[in-house]
This record gives sequence, C-alpha cells and structure tokens, in this order.
Amino acid sequence: MFERRNIERAFLKAKKNVKDFLLSAKSREFFIFLFFFVVAGGFWLLQTLNNDYEAEFAVPVKLKSIPDNVVITSEPASEIRVRVKDRGTVLLNYMLGKSFYPVQLDFADYEGKKNNVVRIPASEYEKNVTGQLNASTRLVSLSPDTLEYIYSTGASRRLPVKLSGTVSAGRQYYLSDTIFRPDSVLVYAPAAVLDTLTAVYTRTVALENISDTLVRQLPLLQQKGVKIVPPTVELTLPVDIYTEKTVEVPITGINFPLGRVLRAFPSKVQVTFQVGMTHFRQVEAEDFGIEVTYDELLKLGADKYTVRLTRMPPEVRQVRCNPTQVDFLIEQESLTGGNARP
Repeated sequence: MFERRNIERAFLKAKKNVKDFLLSAKSREFFIFLFFFVVAGGFWLLQTLNNDYEAEFAVPVKLKSIPDNVVITSEPASEIRVRVKDRGTVLLNYMLGKSFYPVQLDFADYEGKKNNVVRIPASEYEKNVTGQLNASTRLVSLSPDTLEYIYSTGASRRLPVKLSGTVSAGRQYYLSDTIFRPDSVLVYAPAAVLDTLTAVYTRTVALENISDTLVRQLPLLQQKGVKIVPPTVELTLPVDIYTEKTVEVPITGINFPLGRVLRAFPSKVQVTFQVGMTHFRQVEAEDFGIEVTYDELLKLGADKYTVRLTRMPPEVRQVRCNPTQVDFLIEQESLTGGNARP
C-alpha cells in the first residue's frame, strides 16, 4: 500500500509540472516558434520539390507464351532500370504511390531467331515504359539497352559432375573417394553449344587438412546459354586414416626353361606398407608380386638380385621391402628328382 501511494503522488506531481509548463509564457513562446518552424520547413520543401531532379526506378519484365518444348537456358533479366527526369513532386509520387506494370514480351514474336538467341533492343519496349510515365516526365535512359534470351528447343544431355579446385587431407589421413549426389546432371543448351560439353564442373573450392568426412553443397559453374538441372550438388569426401601393415611375399621365377628352377635366399621378402583402415583387412600377401624372369637374372652377371615389386594394390603407399637384396641360384633339376647346380 505504501508503495502504491508513493507512485500516485509521483504521478500527480509530474502531471502538475507538465500542466504548469504548458500554461506558462515560455511554453507559449516555444509552440509559436515550433509552428512557424514547421510552416517555413513546409514552404522550403515545396520550393525544393518544384525543382527538376533525376531518379531511377525498376520496371518488371515478363516473358510470356513460352512453349512446353522450350527451355530458357540463359538467366533472363527480371527488371529494367529506368532513369527519368522531372519535378521533385512527380518523382516523389513515383516513389510513394506509383507502381509500374511489367513489360510483357511475347516469346512467339521472337522465336526462330538465329542460333536460338533472342536480342530485344530497348526501342521495342521503350513505348511500354513511357506509356506509364507522366506527360511531364522525360525518359533519360533504359538499362540494359538490350534484353537477351538464349533458349533450347528440347535439346539436352546428361553429363558427369567433376570437381574444380584442390582438396587435401591432413597428416596421416587420405581421401578415399570423391562422391557427388547426383553424380550427373541434365544440361539444356542450343545444339551447337551442347556438342562442345563433356562435363559440368563445380565452383572452384580449396579444402585443406581435412581430417574427417566432409559434406558440402556446391553450386555448379554456370555458362552463358546453358541451363543445368539441378544447379547444385552434394559433395562427400570420405576421409580415412593410414596404418602400417607387413606381409611376407614369396619371390617367384617366371619364364624359366624346362628343368631349371630359381632358388632365392631368403625365399620370401617382408613387405611393409601403409594402408587405410577401411582396406586393412582386405589387403593380403597375395595382392603383391615379386616376379623375376630367367632372362633378367642372366643379364645381372651376379648372384644378388635387388628386390622389385611387380604387382601391388592401388590402396597402399610408402611400400618398402626387407631385405632389399637376396642371393639366388639357378638350379638344374635332375631326372631322378634331385637338384644340381648348373
């Protein structure tokens, strides 16, 4: 209750102070000054708006009567920028109340132009614009001065999507794949343009030190006169981590004459490599090969062979062999089943 009384007293006091101020001589002087200030400002504004100025407005553009088999492949202009000159009062009316009707362009009037390209000069739609202006308004300029449309009459191809730019994984990681969804898109263009296209590329990207699977929505690179459906794709970059693995690979002689065999010491070589965790269990010793031809050994002129892998899976890297050299003999098999040196 005490707080409520205090609030009521404060309100009544403030009300009395405002009333005293409004009835005072200073208050009357202030309001007289304010009145003449507003009147003077109004006269100044009317005088200012009576001068000529330039202003720019947007007029919508609409292309109508497009046949079902026609695809507009270029990005058409959605509006015309109109620059006009007139008194400020007229321009203010355009800004506050005037709405412009769209410039209607009938596709049938321009169909069949050369190379499926339609160019409409400003002179053909200038009358439509000036008809919406006041008689006193002077048209200064139209932008663009030519409207251009490129269209295709049903010609299309499905083209693969390719990545444009650079992507790299962080240390001890690698990109196991590059996946696009969808991996191909439908491309509409005039036949002469369509025949030159082999793929659709994404906007240039630069992704570095990726350490986890990355998913991005990427816009496709647009070309003049080409429409791409859909205009964006989803890029997935699966990231895997490298681990080390060792397998034993036998040394095999090939193209040896009948009765001659290769004896290597040791007969197997330890092959150590890095492979992604995804493929760790899949890569086995059988995926590697150390194959030595008879002619190759004869040309050596020594009894040591430097180990060289002749076959390895594409998923591995940083491959090394231990030992790097082996001793070998070419033995003659006896008719009784025993072996003898040559």
